[in-house]
Amino acid sequence: MATPWSTAGHLLELIRTGQATTRGELQRVTGLSRSTVGQRLDQLFAAGWLRTVPGGQSTGGRPSTHLQFDSGHAAVLAADLDTTSARAAVLDLSGRVLAEHTGELLLDQGPERVLDELGRWFAKLVVAAGVPAAAVCGVGLSVPGPVDWTTGVVVRPPIMPGWDGYPVPARMQEALARHAGLPASVPVLVDNDANLMALGEQRDSWRDCSAFVLVKVSTGIGAGVVIDGTAFRGIDGGAGDLGHIRLHDASDALCMCGSHGCLAAVASGRALAGQLSALGVPAGSAAQVREHLDAGHPDAVRLAREAGRRCGEVLVTVVTLLNPGVLMIAGDLAETHFVTGVRELLYQRALPRATRNLQVVTSRLGDRAALAGATAMVVEHLYAADQANERLAAAAPTDPGAQL
Repeated sequence: MATPWSTAGHLLELIRTGQATTRGELQRVTGLSRSTVGQRLDQLFAAGWLRTVPGGQSTGGRPSTHLQFDSGHAAVLAADLDTTSARAAVLDLSGRVLAEHTGELLLDQGPERVLDELGRWFAKLVVAAGVPAAAVCGVGLSVPGPVDWTTGVVVRPPIMPGWDGYPVPARMQEALARHAGLPASVPVLVDNDANLMALGEQRDSWRDCSAFVLVKVSTGIGAGVVIDGTAFRGIDGGAGDLGHIRLHDASDALCMCGSHGCLAAVASGRALAGQLSALGVPAGSAAQVREHLDAGHPDAVRLAREAGRRCGEVLVTVVTLLNPGVLMIAGDLAETHFVTGVRELLYQRALPRATRNLQVVTSRLGDRAALAGATAMVVEHLYAADQANERLAAAAPTDPGAQL
């Protein structure tokens, strides 16, 4: 029977995570013989997944050679879909952008049209990046709604009309086969935008933070939670839906979900756009609200600070329940006045025990956070030990595309 660290996939995991980066370290960590470690590494080198890099001096006085996951041997397609626009890119397995495109893409046109157009974008980006279609190992999609991650199906999204229950992965595969010549079997993974933003930011700058919370405040409001390095999604993708927590004194505010009193109905970018428009200040979207904030418009500043305080009311409970080390505010409203409002309520109402080690920060990756998270999602799924072993077993030596 195989021991927990005996397979090639498990050795790859040790190397990818930096737990063991030399042959000697792999032997010590796994207890495997030198010859067995060599055989497993031969599998990984044959697949093109590893490379060697010079290390420091070994104890024997000779330069040591370190093993490293080769992030350039394949590529990921990733897209971040918002309500009216999208950002798509080709990235290597480390998250480095090879080609990128941002443009208008209206989610309310329905999934069929949106995914077909996205397939066209990806086809052009693959060419621009100089990446062979056979080198694309997976696709990651970020959407502004709840997702059942195991199936990639969007579940009752308040701001994505026509997407509920739609088979996004299968249709994306069809569009990529039609427009980019990708195999119909290329894996397509889908997740909520806040989840992927949280994953991307945590992997980039806060790897040592065991409890990380990101709150995205744009058209709506949602949160992504990363606990011990893993995105927490709930039993069917509904975790982090902060925007639909009810406020006791906002019962007159109608939300996009059809209910009254939701946080998003009074504190989201859509809500602030409506409030500014009612005051005679043109604002049709969260992005336009941000433009007014950047210009220092007094009504926008006042409303953003109050919205931050309303969001802070809900985050007091989140911080008390999860005790995170980092609370990150991201999205169109992640600016000084909104964040100031959040901090005011948070530190005023939460117990000092819950906030004494808390850092309240804003996004570091900005518009690329979801792309980074989507790439990490694909890579960590495809190269996880068990999945890697299955792919190695299925790979045919004469089929280079099967080794990606």
